[in-house]
Amino acid sequence: MKTRTETDSNKKVWFITGASKGFGLSIVKQLLCAGHFVAATSRDKEALTQAVNRDENNFLPLQVDLANESSVALALQHTHEEFGRIDVVINNAGYGIGGAIEELSDEETRQAFDINVFGTLNVIRSVMSYLREQHSGHIINISSSAGFAPGIGWSIYCAAKSAVITLSEALAEEVKHLGVKVTCVSPGSFRTNFLNGESIAVAQNPIDDYRDITEARRLYMKRDGQQPGDPEKAAAAIIKVAGEKNPPVHLLLGGDAYNRVLTRLDTLHSNIRELGEVTCSTDL
Repeated sequence: MKTRTETDSNKKVWFITGASKGFGLSIVKQLLCAGHFVAATSRDKEALTQAVNRDENNFLPLQVDLANESSVALALQHTHEEFGRIDVVINNAGYGIGGAIEELSDEETRQAFDINVFGTLNVIRSVMSYLREQHSGHIINISSSAGFAPGIGWSIYCAAKSAVITLSEALAEEVKHLGVKVTCVSPGSFRTNFLNGESIAVAQNPIDDYRDITEARRLYMKRDGQQPGDPEKAAAAIIKVAGEKNPPVHLLLGGDAYNRVLTRLDTLHSNIRELGEVTCSTDL
């Protein structure tokens, strides 16, 4: 049985998670307009189909539970059967979670890691068998500038996104001899629906002693619609990187991300050097 891509082998096959809104939706629409083959996932296939609003031969909408390994594996199998290969994987699905560490329950914390970290790992584990066989492919993990420079009141979200950054760096080294490339994208603030409540959970049992943090978070979320970043430009930048022969392991998006991360790295570098004598004094 012929796959859909056999009539146009010059177009790439993309697998994108969290595609019903935000960066994922922008990327899907731009790719379809360019004629690429796109398998896109969401927890709600109907919402995804309505959001994309295209009924074309090069689009495969999939309902997937990223926290379930079997669900992820079946989605990737379906994608490979339909298109014959998988060229680019974008792990975009995720959500924000606000609250001090003490305020967030074990369940709330684990749910955040299930999607933001373990969902990404489930996709990577399942897709690598296809990429190894092809000896090619590009995995793009969407993190956040908050993973480099954590912010008060977002501890668990920052920890999860930091994990995505670190695992991406390690993965890049592990798979480069297989012809597989890895890029971790860390955006700043963009005018997606991230701050409108759909993509952010907050601590269900707030503690009064953290009310200043709660108020700061509330004021931050009121900036919805005022973020400096253009999601369409971000989507185009991600697609461009996927077309590069030697893509970077790290890609920051947004002037705010650029400044925030550089400031954090300068501070970290200074702190490490200041304690250099103590650090090295522990050697035998």
